[in-house]
Amino acid sequence: MSKKVLVATEKPFAKMAVDGIRQILTEAGYEIILLENYKDKADLLKAAENVDAIIFRSDLITAEVIGATKNLKIAVRAGAGYDNVDLKAATEKGVVIMNTPGQNSNAVAELVFGLMLNLARRGYTGKSGTELLGKSIGLHGYGAVGRRVASIAKGFGMDVYAFDPFVKAEIVKADGVKPVDNAEDLYKSCDYVSLHMPKTKETAGSINWSKLSLMKKDGVLINTARAEVIDEPSLLKMFEERSGFMYGSDVEPACKEAIAAKFSGRYFFTQKKMGAQTEEANINAGLAAARQIVAFFEKGDVRFKVN
Repeated sequence: MSKKVLVATEKPFAKMAVDGIRQILTEAGYEIILLENYKDKADLLKAAENVDAIIFRSDLITAEVIGATKNLKIAVRAGAGYDNVDLKAATEKGVVIMNTPGQNSNAVAELVFGLMLNLARRGYTGKSGTELLGKSIGLHGYGAVGRRVASIAKGFGMDVYAFDPFVKAEIVKADGVKPVDNAEDLYKSCDYVSLHMPKTKETAGSINWSKLSLMKKDGVLINTARAEVIDEPSLLKMFEERSGFMYGSDVEPACKEAIAAKFSGRYFFTQKKMGAQTEEANINAGLAAARQIVAFFEKGDVRFKVN
């Protein structure tokens, strides 16, 4: 009996990605079930009931969804972050959860520079701005996205620093990046600080006043991670007390209206999370998810398991 794989995407994949996923799964002898543009959670619950695997994007894979399944063995998030999955519920039911690290890294990294340039050039309003050449950028987190940001930053002629307690200093140095021993030194020394960390219990609210207050008076914070890693009262305090401080994010903070009312020209937010919203990243992540599912069932490969 062939495996059934549900592709559940409230925010659909590009057609080329769907075609590629279909080809990979069909060649493996699996059946693909598409659930695109759905609006009702009941549709997801029904579609997931009898499948062996799920590919999803920003869809919420809650305990209710996992509990509604009868045969589910694996669910793969086509992307890096997986805070939209109830890992505890999945683990309790014996469902493997994976992500597809690195597939969106260039898309996110390029967006970092889109945000930086927008702020540096004052929103292209005709006001005199600044250049990136010769400026310093600190990467808080040095995973796949951080490494790609470092590569691009060097092309701009920037000095690149990184802090990541999980990456050895020699690996950072080998990339021509300067490792720092702690987060505080990163915030003290860099003109730009770019966040590249997952949302976890440890990171939620961790970018707070104790770190932000160390930034240069004209420091710029860039967030393509998650909104929740920012302590928003501290963010508002930075805007109030540092007239040169600027913030760019690919997700609107809850305090957006308070920022917009008083600090025009010092922020830029995309309307929704845009880091992985390129055709290339869309395809890369979708195909990677399909390949991982096949490798899991055919070879027992759990390399990208996150629970």
